[in-house]
Amino acid sequence: MGTILPVFPLSTVLFPGLVLPLHIFEERYRALVRELVAKPEDGPHEFGVVTLRHGSEVQAQADGEAGPPVDESPVTAEQLYEVGCTAELRQVTELPDGRFDIVTVGRRRFRVLAVNSGPEPYLTAEVEWLPDEDAPGETADLLAPRVLAAFRTYLDLLRPATEVLDTVPDDPTVLSHLVAATAQLTTDERQLLLAAPDTASRLRTELKLLNREAGLLARVRAVPVPLSDLARPASPN
Repeated sequence: MGTILPVFPLSTVLFPGLVLPLHIFEERYRALVRELVAKPEDGPHEFGVVTLRHGSEVQAQADGEAGPPVDESPVTAEQLYEVGCTAELRQVTELPDGRFDIVTVGRRRFRVLAVNSGPEPYLTAEVEWLPDEDAPGETADLLAPRVLAAFRTYLDLLRPATEVLDTVPDDPTVLSHLVAATAQLTTDERQLLLAAPDTASRLRTELKLLNREAGLLARVRAVPVPLSDLARPASPN
């Protein structure tokens, strides 16, 4: 039997080590935040983030925007991608009306085995933890500079003559997660990268994707979205 984990269905893909701010306005997820805050300090203060498949959009609210009516219909396993990532609470701000602004950081990956119908007001799932990635090996060390060079080329095509990468992660695994989260990829492609078995596999796939995207940008010379929109995942509730 797997671990029972509270899960938050979103339209974004969270990667380990990446920051995800959220505005919590649904009562069922306000209850989840209150429960997490009330846990002992030495206990886990995390919930699972699982991406909704296309056509199963969550009722979401970006910061500062009015949200649509809340959809209370249950989410099924078929509406979710199989692999998710836990979000660890790092900062919680309760607003006067009971909503929360929270800052989370991606922590560990998991696979959804089943969606539960328990007594909790929020969604829970039975999950199994994916193995922690081993220290990057020789292959990852060789691929990392190639991926970084391709990433710089890609970003420069999006915003020419602009400093597009101030700091460079030294760790190939951290670099692989940063590229996966910030490059303009489809949800399916991001999920493929999240589920990659190791850093070398993820970097190898990213090199192919970045070269493809850079080639397309070089031909059309089009900038689909501002670079600032790619700096971090979206922040829906």
